[in-house]
Amino acid sequence: MRLATLKDGTPGGALAVVSDDGTRVLKIGDSLPILLKLMEDWDAGQTTLAEAQNKLASGQGELCKSDAFAAPMPRSWQWLDGSAFSTHGDLMQVAFGLDPIDTDRPLMYQGISDKFFGPTEDVPLPTTEHGIDFEGEFGVIVDHVPMGTSAADAMNHIKLIVQINDWSLRAIAPIEMKTGFGWVQAKPACSMAPFAVTPDELGKGWKDGRVCLDLEIDLNGEKFGAANGAAMDFGFHELVAHAALTRDLVAGTIIGSGTVSNPNYAEVGSSCISEVRAIEMIRDKGPATTPFMSFGDRIRMEGRGIDGSSPFGVIDQKVVQA
Repeated sequence: MRLATLKDGTPGGALAVVSDDGTRVLKIGDSLPILLKLMEDWDAGQTTLAEAQNKLASGQGELCKSDAFAAPMPRSWQWLDGSAFSTHGDLMQVAFGLDPIDTDRPLMYQGISDKFFGPTEDVPLPTTEHGIDFEGEFGVIVDHVPMGTSAADAMNHIKLIVQINDWSLRAIAPIEMKTGFGWVQAKPACSMAPFAVTPDELGKGWKDGRVCLDLEIDLNGEKFGAANGAAMDFGFHELVAHAALTRDLVAGTIIGSGTVSNPNYAEVGSSCISEVRAIEMIRDKGPATTPFMSFGDRIRMEGRGIDGSSPFGVIDQKVVQA
């Protein structure tokens, strides 16, 4: 099943079901007005979702228009972002001159969750001097997860999978990291691709709690990377269990994989500019040459299914001056 949120002038938007071919959408209505309400009682909402799917199958609904979509979860109670790809972490240590992190625990921080940009919205930021960068990743949305839930049991709490662009301001990040208090200014609101999908929608692309799909990224129309999500050191179920060790996770919590990154980055490319800059520093034994984003630059991201499908739809955004 694929779900989406249509813009309707309200902060939460209007929850809708998407047809199997991704071309039509049907608003569910007052019984399930927003995705957050569905997450709070997932099982009870399945009958309503099935009825909406049947209506779509009978020809009801309207054609999808890319500018009609908000983020599938426009706002939530909690956004926790991991860093589950060790290749990315290793390269970032070079980029920021950091010492290796000696831990066998998943890395995770808590970001802002009161706003997620829709897939085609312009992204306003104050200045290019902050080092504007994108980070392509996948994420999951869970129902209520009790404190102490094991990784094995956490799989049952993963209800939806999403595709995310985690915007980052690289010039601010090392300043905030040195304080030891985590990121605030360096992490503006993230963006989401239009469709949130149930794990079964991915078929063999969902394995061991990992999204085993290529994340194709173009920057200003030029191919930038197509790293695969299967290389996570920790699966999403392990990230969920890590987050729930000492607290319940409220229904609707979103957990990210961190920047998708592969050891063979020379072949598949990268999912953020900072990683490319680190590669240049290592390779050329000198300063990086690839610039961060400028106002007017456009980023496109699309998770590509094994069969060539696009289960999450496309993020296609431009950075503009606030």
